Amino acid sequence: MRVLETPAYTVMNILAELRRRFGKVLAELVEDPVPLAGMVLPSQDVKFGDYQANFAMPLGKILGRTPRAIAREIVDSIDLGDLCESSDIAGPGFINLRLSEAWLAQQLKQRLVDGRLGVASTQNPRTYVIDYSSPNVAKPMHVGHIRSSVIGDALCHTLRFLGHHVISDNHLGDWGTQFGMIIYGYKHFRDDNAFRDQPIGELSRLYKLVRRFMDYHEGKSRLAELEKAIEKQQALITEKGSSGDARSDKKRKKSLRSLRDKLADLTARRDELNAEIEVFEADRERIELAAHHADIAAAVLSETAKLHAGDKENRELWEQFLPQCRADIQRIYDRLSIRFDVELGESFYQDRLPGVVTSLENHGLAQESEGAICVFLEEYDAPMLIQKRDGAFLYATTDLATIAYRMEKWNPHAILYVVDHRQSEHFEKLFAVARRWGYPEVKCEHISFGTVLGDDGKPYKTRSGDTIGLEGLLNEAETKACEVVRENELAKELDVEQRQHVANVIGIAALKYADLSHNRTSDYVFNYDKMLALKGNTATYCQYAYARTQNIFTRGKIEIDKLRDSGCTIVLDHPAERALGLHLLQFPEALIAVIDDYKPNHLTNYLFELANAFSTFYEECPVLKADHEQHRQSRLLLCDLTGRTIKQGLALLGIDVVEKM
Repeated sequence: MRVLETPAYTVMNILAELRRRFGKVLAELVEDPVPLAGMVLPSQDVKFGDYQANFAMPLGKILGRTPRAIAREIVDSIDLGDLCESSDIAGPGFINLRLSEAWLAQQLKQRLVDGRLGVASTQNPRTYVIDYSSPNVAKPMHVGHIRSSVIGDALCHTLRFLGHHVISDNHLGDWGTQFGMIIYGYKHFRDDNAFRDQPIGELSRLYKLVRRFMDYHEGKSRLAELEKAIEKQQALITEKGSSGDARSDKKRKKSLRSLRDKLADLTARRDELNAEIEVFEADRERIELAAHHADIAAAVLSETAKLHAGDKENRELWEQFLPQCRADIQRIYDRLSIRFDVELGESFYQDRLPGVVTSLENHGLAQESEGAICVFLEEYDAPMLIQKRDGAFLYATTDLATIAYRMEKWNPHAILYVVDHRQSEHFEKLFAVARRWGYPEVKCEHISFGTVLGDDGKPYKTRSGDTIGLEGLLNEAETKACEVVRENELAKELDVEQRQHVANVIGIAALKYADLSHNRTSDYVFNYDKMLALKGNTATYCQYAYARTQNIFTRGKIEIDKLRDSGCTIVLDHPAERALGLHLLQFPEALIAVIDDYKPNHLTNYLFELANAFSTFYEECPVLKADHEQHRQSRLLLCDLTGRTIKQGLALLGIDVVEKM
């Protein structure tokens, strides 16, 4: 297929152009017109037109005039004759805009030969470093890694498509306590035959075993602490209950309720922990083994410290384990089609950490506190610890070294950290220290996200309570996608190998899209059936719409490249044609919305609405059997634009399409 090029003429972003024109008029009335111009939005209901300006009401308060009179003045002043066929004022001062069908058709015709589908490259390119995925390589990736990986990847694609320079950095956890755990496990619990046959499986087993032993001993200590806290709370309740203070009985009862609520919480935590310990101790062999390793937590820290100090044996083990662990993770990235520009793990920055501490001290930011080195921030109660009293460095130290390196290497305008919401306070402190340290100009942002939940509303886990592995998630998605493909009429012509390929594509797509279609700051419930549905806001629905467009060309034996170059006119006589055409022209608006708040769900919402508009068009406007040739050619071109827009939009989300489903 011929590669399309961006044309010399301007293909317009409708919303941006309307806001620009209204902004010029508003600038005559207020000092800062941008917030008011931002109130020009697509209409939520077609009966109000295509776009709506809602700024007359707040402007009326500013100017002390009636909103409707202000709206009339603005409509009379603004020049929209080339874009709009009507500019009506409704209610107290809403300005309803309906675009000209001739203008819409002209814009659509221009997009036919525009390889970027109307999306202009920014005239102010910026450099972004996007830090995402960043797993601990010592253990298999799990369901929690899907969010950071796909959100970060989608932001990279979108920012690059808009003309920005993006460096994607997978900041691997390849140096911390997790390797001390594996080294300890390898020295004490390894199965040589298993390690020889399946080294990654054995390392994973060792990690989990050491983790269970550490959790068990820590749980026993916490259980004792909880018992003491419960006794103390019961004593407080008894004391408060026997108090004869009559001056405020209502206040005393409220205090008792609060004490009892806290007791109930402590008791629930004690009972839950007790149940976990009982499950562990049910295995007699395991409990005997754990008893021989009662100091395992301290021993793991010792192994970690030896690694960091350059101990020959531990360093050799780390160098042996790391490539194997990294290769295992790469298999997952390959299946997800995720690539990184750089992968600089924690180990890369280790020789820089002493210098970070010294520099912070020289800047008067860091000081000693009880043997440790801390940075105290006025806005936080707890300081940011950068070096422990035993000399060990922390994540914060590494993150500061990473910022310094990125500024030296790429001097970015912005660094985005796609990390779950539980790390919010860490990043707030990190960014505050970085600004004071000498990096006030780079915009550091925490792109936080919620949790993947099961049907029970709790973090998605296996029945045994283990976190679900990401590879198992991908396998199950592809298996279920096979069932969808077998039942789809468009896939009847495919052989077994082709069907498997299609299933793999739509299975992975379903996982990615299901995550990206939710507001990233929200939790969401994981459900295979919903994410693979042929109806609703799913990747499968969008992919199916794309496959339908291609199926039309195949059935009609249409050479779409030739038709695209033929100069045929776009006709929007039917309401479904017009609705589809308008939605196609709003593609640039969706991408701008994505980067405005770094939320890919703006794009998934757009693609879902586009697929809906195409479905209505498909049902109401015959294409190959159109009533006359002009409509036939026009509708084929609308199908072409729809397919290309869906394909490009999904590609920016890291999702592939298939020609047949």
